[in-house]
Amino acid sequence: MEQKRPKRRKDKYNPYTIYQSDEKYYIEFYDIGEKEICMEITEELFQAFNSFELEDKRQLNIFDRYMEHSEIYEWSLEERSQQVKESVENEVIKNIIFQKLHTAINLLPDTQRRRLIYYYFEDMTYEQIAEIEGCSYQAVMKSIRAAERKLKKD
Repeated sequence: MEQKRPKRRKDKYNPYTIYQSDEKYYIEFYDIGEKEICMEITEELFQAFNSFELEDKRQLNIFDRYMEHSEIYEWSLEERSQQVKESVENEVIKNIIFQKLHTAINLLPDTQRRRLIYYYFEDMTYEQIAEIEGCSYQAVMKSIRAAERKLKKD
């Protein structure tokens, strides 16, 4: 029976699929002649491919979230240079709020704190966290939402 794995986004540089079926591990890919090839692999190789996929997904998420995807022109740089910087008072207030937030996060139960940090500070998805912690997607989602509710109350 094939084990369900979370759907992972692929790019053109990792055109393979790995899966587990009946305690055996497999990799599928297409050769240069577009012929599908399926091979049995060891668990160690499966785990290596799995970690490569997770790192690939993390890098793709970072690219999507934090890299600029537009052309930069002289006029757009000029607009950015004219933006007003925040006042010292606003910076201090922001720092106080961040300190309170980090204190509140440290007061959360271990599981909620760990999952919240994975999700917000390490940019991991619910699926990645569930895989690391050996639990279900729903358990991760519920604990992160509970942590968010607790933080909002404080």
